[in-house]
Amino acid sequence: MRGKGQSGIVAALEEMRQALPFALRGIDSDNGSEFLNAHLVRYCQSQRVQFTSGRPYKKDDNAHIEQKNSTHVRKLIGWDRYDSPAAVSRLNDLYRHELPRMMNLFQPPVKLLRKQRVGSRLRRVYDYPQTPLDRLRACPAADPATVAELLRLCAATDPFQSAQTIERKLESIYDLASHRDRSDRVTSQTA
Repeated sequence: MRGKGQSGIVAALEEMRQALPFALRGIDSDNGSEFLNAHLVRYCQSQRVQFTSGRPYKKDDNAHIEQKNSTHVRKLIGWDRYDSPAAVSRLNDLYRHELPRMMNLFQPPVKLLRKQRVGSRLRRVYDYPQTPLDRLRACPAADPATVAELLRLCAATDPFQSAQTIERKLESIYDLASHRDRSDRVTSQTA
């Protein structure tokens, strides 16, 4: 979304909540003012959604949030600024259509099950890789009609064609970035 207005964040959250195939039970946010505000607290209370946030200056509290920022945002979009209405529109199109299909239907991440201390080393034990759709199918709280619709969508989607579409859309988005010219910044700092 364009900007970080408090009411806009609540509207975007409601749109995401409506699209989920299960009930939203909790939100874990980072410490930005777009999340730590009265609008979001009221929304969570009215919807009976648990709201937690990380502690200031404790970046490990936000590990899962920041991990998704890395894999779902920075690796695809980078660090440039996309502040024009056209850029926001194209980003929203990508994140509402092809990208979630690819990530949720075809890309199987591993899930950390537990950590074990073995002497002085920490050993991580992971579950076998499953797509989010596979995990949703195994979830008893998931809506069966929504799961069936997602299975039909998966069967009808060509992941290779989707990957090509994502690449084309990313290229058009990159063209709309407000690139920061680092040479101007270096020149002004040395003057």
